[in-house]
Amino acid sequence: MKPVKIWELEGKVVGIYLSANWFAPCRKFNELLLDVYEQLKRQGCDFEIVLVSSDEDIDAFNSYRATMPWLSVPFSDLETKRALNKSFNVEAMPCLVFLQPNYDGVDGDDATMQDGVELIYRYGTEAFPFTKERLETLHKEQKDKEERQTFLNLLTNVDRDYLLSINSSSYQVPVTSLQGKTIGLYFSAQWCLPCVKFIPKLISIYQRIKQNLPKEEDFEIVFVSSDTDEASFLSYFERMPWLALPFGDRTTKDLAKHFDVREIPCLVILGPDGKTVTKQGRYLINLYQENAYPFTDARLEFLEKQMDQVAKSLPKSAFHLKHQHELNLVSERTGGGPFICCDCDEQGYGWAYQCLNCGFEVHPKSVRPIQHPNT
Repeated sequence: MKPVKIWELEGKVVGIYLSANWFAPCRKFNELLLDVYEQLKRQGCDFEIVLVSSDEDIDAFNSYRATMPWLSVPFSDLETKRALNKSFNVEAMPCLVFLQPNYDGVDGDDATMQDGVELIYRYGTEAFPFTKERLETLHKEQKDKEERQTFLNLLTNVDRDYLLSINSSSYQVPVTSLQGKTIGLYFSAQWCLPCVKFIPKLISIYQRIKQNLPKEEDFEIVFVSSDTDEASFLSYFERMPWLALPFGDRTTKDLAKHFDVREIPCLVILGPDGKTVTKQGRYLINLYQENAYPFTDARLEFLEKQMDQVAKSLPKSAFHLKHQHELNLVSERTGGGPFICCDCDEQGYGWAYQCLNCGFEVHPKSVRPIQHPNT
């Protein structure tokens, strides 16, 4: 491992990368960061990354370090690692802080950018040189793109103006047929276990929404696949009663980037005008079932008020058959918030039963009325 003098970083944008081999989100982000790093290097950008490891032993550090083409603070240099963590107020990993060439050691000025992980996930190489001015430009471009957003510019390209349908005799459905409908873009893959578990529920709710719609409205879903081969794509798509982008279509990556899709399954809802209604379709389906349609702010406000009324009749505490501690009824206003239900493994928010001792949390529907053990 060749030592590099600090002065060799002068004139470069430097990313201070706080990470650890033992933490899965770090390993996942590392793959994306590696791709961005190599692209910027090929473009001749004055850019470098310095790993600040939180690994627990030298073997783990060396194993992790071997996957990276950039620099690192020596594992034994605890003083520097502590100073960097303190200087940048690191509270979670992975953390990526960009320092501009004019950085003088004063945190919080225009020479630092703390949201490096977010920038890499959201914009990739386009974010370089990671300045506040560049970020403002990207935000403006994204806002302009969202205002111009239509079904046609989202779902077509110069080589294709159709979607696939298992249920259509022609197998191809024009994208123009979606005009005026509420659309769900379903990012999913057969290899993803949460996706496989969610699909029966989504099919059922999709069918119930379609059955209950007034004549002047319609709802459709478009499958956006992350499958690794066409056989898996077709096997998975054959289970679905809706449309799909063709396997391997270049629009797939564009959509994932445009909507900042970082994990699957993900259900993005578009209104009849093609504009984004919500990126939280999956969570709203779990929470409100078919009643979530059409997923608008007005509809959700009504459902939240309705849920608050129902919550008034729920017991303040209860027990769950899979948990030994007492659970307390909480909402976002009383210590709750988005959570993963420990009973069904689906995300929810709003009201929940929560264990104050260990964090066990479930949907209210998961709690059965059972007596307190001491009564």
